[in-house]
Amino acid sequence: MKILVTGANGQLGREIAIQGRGHELILTDSDTLDITNGEDVKSYFLAIKPQVVIHCAAYTNVDGAETDFDGAFRVNVVGTQNIAAGCLEVGARMVYVSTDYVFDGKNQEAYREFDQVNPQSVYGRTKWQGEEMVRQILSRHFIVRTAWLYGDGNNFVRTMLKLAETNDTLRVVHDQLGTPTSTVDLARVIFLLLSSNAYGTYHATCQGQCSWYEFSCEIFRQTGKKITVVPVTTSEFPRPAKRPIRSVLDNHMLRMTVGDPMREWQDALKEYL
Repeated sequence: MKILVTGANGQLGREIAIQGRGHELILTDSDTLDITNGEDVKSYFLAIKPQVVIHCAAYTNVDGAETDFDGAFRVNVVGTQNIAAGCLEVGARMVYVSTDYVFDGKNQEAYREFDQVNPQSVYGRTKWQGEEMVRQILSRHFIVRTAWLYGDGNNFVRTMLKLAETNDTLRVVHDQLGTPTSTVDLARVIFLLLSSNAYGTYHATCQGQCSWYEFSCEIFRQTGKKITVVPVTTSEFPRPAKRPIRSVLDNHMLRMTVGDPMREWQDALKEYL
C-alpha cells in the first residue's frame, strides 16, 4: 500500500515507519505538509495519490490548549477536515488517531466505543470535533482512540527515569486511572485494521489498568531503581486542563471484529524498557 503518515516525527509516527517498512511510506511533518492549509493538502494529495492516510499529527499540548483554543482547533479540527477532504478527493482510506480525553472519566466501568462522550478540556473537545469531521466526510475510515501512550520520544516513562537520576523521592498522582499503551501495540492494531474493511470507531489500549503512581512504581520495579514514590491526589497538582479521573478504555470493537492483539500493559512496558 502507498501510505501517507502525518506527524511522522511523533512517537506513533516513528513506530508506524518501523512496522510499515513493507509498504510505500510517505512520511510528513509540519515542515513537509501544512495540514491547516486546505489548498496545500489538496495539491499534495493529488500529486502523491496515497491509498491510505494515517493521521497522527495533532495539537497535543493539553494545558497549552486551554489558552490557545484557536491553535488547537486549527490543527485538530480544521487540519483533520483538510486531511479527510484530501482522502475523499483521491479515494484514500483514513486512520484518525484520537484520545481517551473525549470522555469525562466519571464511568466506573471501562469506556466502550459508543459510550457518551463528554470532553472536559479544549484538547479533548477538539479531538472529538476532529472525529466528527472524519465521520461526516469519509465512509472508509478508522477512528482509533488510545491513551497514556509511550514510544520513541518524550513520554512518562522517560520522564520518570530521568527524574530518578537526581531524586530519592518522587510524588506521583494516584487518583487518575488509565492504561499505559505502547506505540508498538498501537501500530500493530492500526495495520491489522488496515488489512480489513471493518471501518468505524475503535479503542486500542494495552490490557489492564493502573494509576500514574502504580505506573511509576512498575517502571522502577522493572528497572531495579531504588526510589521512594509517594502517592498524591490530583488536587495537589493543579493543572490548567482538567484530566479524566478514570479513562480506562475497553477494546470492545477490536474483539468483536478483527481481534485484540494488545498485550498486558506490564508486558509491553518490559519490552520497551
